[in-house]
Amino acid sequence: MTNPAASDQIAPLRRFVAQMTQLVSQSQAEEIVRPKAKALLHELIKTDGWLPDFCTVPHPQYYQQYLLHADPLERFSVVSFVWGPGQATPIHDHMVWGLIGMLRGSEKGQRYARNAAGKLEPIGQEETLLPGDVDEVSPTIGDIHIVKNAFDDQPSISIHVYGGNIGAVKRHVYDPHTGSVKNFVSGYSSPQIPNLWDRSAQVRAELN
Repeated sequence: MTNPAASDQIAPLRRFVAQMTQLVSQSQAEEIVRPKAKALLHELIKTDGWLPDFCTVPHPQYYQQYLLHADPLERFSVVSFVWGPGQATPIHDHMVWGLIGMLRGSEKGQRYARNAAGKLEPIGQEETLLPGDVDEVSPTIGDIHIVKNAFDDQPSISIHVYGGNIGAVKRHVYDPHTGSVKNFVSGYSSPQIPNLWDRSAQVRAELN
């Protein structure tokens, strides 16, 4: 007989999405949603085996942004970020609140802000995320940063949750020398997304 638990690999992700949907249906105020979403993300990344294999594949040149779920009303999205060895983002912002949950490997991040003269400068020290850690970004608490894989010889994976459909949000990248700004929309790397609601294998196992 098939083990129903083993046949439903992405159950933790489906549960997380259901909890997030309930949360944003009750309120969309960032000060209410973000702390509760952070607690939910902490719980999700306590375990590792739920992430579909095709959402773990690095690219030899570019970090990958695999969509796990986009709320139909674009109130939140869940993304698997896969970093190849040594890969990094440009300095960028998000324009919505975001959470970064470290699942595998490690990331380093440096925050930035404009000084009184309008120049972009680092804020604080470079931070390191380890598995189980969750970081936060938002226009309300600091939204500009650069992120990179902490390792030069292995991939790293983090799970990101945003207060919008992040692949369609109009955002910005910043030149570290001049501070000039360029608009961009990230899109997604996913040719497909996991079907969170297909529990047919589990149900078939329960019938046996």
